[in-house]
Amino acid sequence: MPERVLVTGAAGFIGSHTVDALLARGDEVTGLDNFDGFYDPAMKRENLMQANASRSFRLIEADIRDSSSIRGALKTAKPDVLVHLAARAGVRPSIEDPALYMDVNVVGTAVLLEAARSMGINRLVIASSSSVYGNDATAPFSESETAIRPVSPYAASKRAAELLCETFASLYTDLRLISLRFFTVYGPRQRPDLAIRKFTRLIEAGEPIPFFGDGTFSRDYTYITDTVHGVVSAVDRTRTTSPGHEIYNLGESATTTLFELVSLIEQALGRSAKLQRLPVQPGDVIRTFADIRRAREVLGYAPHVPIAAGIPLFVEWFRSRKTALV
Repeated sequence: MPERVLVTGAAGFIGSHTVDALLARGDEVTGLDNFDGFYDPAMKRENLMQANASRSFRLIEADIRDSSSIRGALKTAKPDVLVHLAARAGVRPSIEDPALYMDVNVVGTAVLLEAARSMGINRLVIASSSSVYGNDATAPFSESETAIRPVSPYAASKRAAELLCETFASLYTDLRLISLRFFTVYGPRQRPDLAIRKFTRLIEAGEPIPFFGDGTFSRDYTYITDTVHGVVSAVDRTRTTSPGHEIYNLGESATTTLFELVSLIEQALGRSAKLQRLPVQPGDVIRTFADIRRAREVLGYAPHVPIAAGIPLFVEWFRSRKTALV
């Protein structure tokens, strides 16, 4: 049955793909975004070209920290369910401005939760991050880990947002809240500052890539279509689950080292990388590795695009764009 869905961060990488998937299945979608300058807002507007062609899509420009604007958006959209993907992203930038990350990711989430609760919207899906596990979790990372030692302000802000969901679910017992821990999502429309897109651009241009550490740090890379499948499944889960707060990992449940990642990009481009070797950066975790058994069992989550297949798909998209080297 089609639903009314409000998606925050709708013009971003994951947000725009989520909007497209919801529209494709017949939902009525309201997107909310403030088009901040973390990266070129023109790229974000380009992300919504497909959605803007649909009569079932409406865009509202607003900041999630602005309670009045959020309440106005909810009043206009009248959503059955809210998908909260808006955030200040990036581990390394969060070290430069931790207060901003707490303001957007924690205060913004609190504003959204309170507005939704007070207006009778009791179904919410919230974006979290694999970074909450820090360096102490046992691999593969299970949702039952305590996740009490994040190693960057970004990770701390995401864990704090999860704890807000726990608190709201405890206080207001009709809420159905799901937090999704994303594991290094990549694919078309990826932010220009993220490794795969940055490496692809630099290798294609014959420029050196920043190569941190000895190349053995590893990540659980997740292709965008797999992540979006998990998000949409979580939206449906909020319709049938009991009130409370649930947490799910959305990853590929495989790890790839930095050396392996660069090699895959080299192969897809048919070019060799020049490495600018740099020390390990503060806030970087040693590895991420998702235990996805809970998501498989409950959400029917089933990732289909391993990194060896996903990188060529990304490179194909990158080269197809007129502004690929921007």
